[in-house]
Amino acid sequence: MPQLTDRKRDSAKEPTKSNSLLEVLVERIVTGVFPAGSKISEPELARQFEVSRGPLREAMMRVESLGLVERIPHVGARVVALTPEKLVEIYAVREALEGMAARQACEHITDAEIEGLAVLLDTHQAHIEQVDGASYFHQHGDFDFHYRIIQASRNSKLISLLCDELYHLLRMYRFQSPRSHSRPERALNEHIQILSAIRDRDGELAEMLMRRHILRSRRLIESQLKHEASRNKPRS
Repeated sequence: MPQLTDRKRDSAKEPTKSNSLLEVLVERIVTGVFPAGSKISEPELARQFEVSRGPLREAMMRVESLGLVERIPHVGARVVALTPEKLVEIYAVREALEGMAARQACEHITDAEIEGLAVLLDTHQAHIEQVDGASYFHQHGDFDFHYRIIQASRNSKLISLLCDELYHLLRMYRFQSPRSHSRPERALNEHIQILSAIRDRDGELAEMLMRRHILRSRRLIESQLKHEASRNKPRS
């Protein structure tokens, strides 16, 4: 009987191990510790983290569902590489869905959440001033202005699409992309305008401003990618 109890106790720990592994794997992929395109060995990870294959396999399946890992026949699991085409697709989807989220947030966000967003933007302003406009936050979770607005939409489908399927791919790009196209002051000012529209409960304006904000980001990325492509093009 004691052995049965121990097995039950170990079984109860499995989801906790899997959740912890998920967080570690996501952060290592997003920040480039596991580089884009690199192969991931599950036996090696099991030894490194000193866990059984069960919780590791569960964590890997969840990382794969987030789009951060892909399985290649005869190769195995490897970290995804964000192509220019994939990035443009992601930003096009964001433009439509986050605009919708901003509109719905105007209907559902609480006054306390609005004030929390205002405090957050004050924190971002202080950060930009400290680094002399060199970059914006590598925000995530509650420190991400966009994330909070999506959550405030109270639309479970939007939250699933934007905060699970696309969110960490975008964080991966933010961490690993060149900073030459960064526009921290303008991005912050656009965030302030979006918040003002949400504070006024003006859904139409909030949606327009959010869509315009993300469209500008997409155009900057496209411009940067074209510049890099021309720079790396072999000379005849």
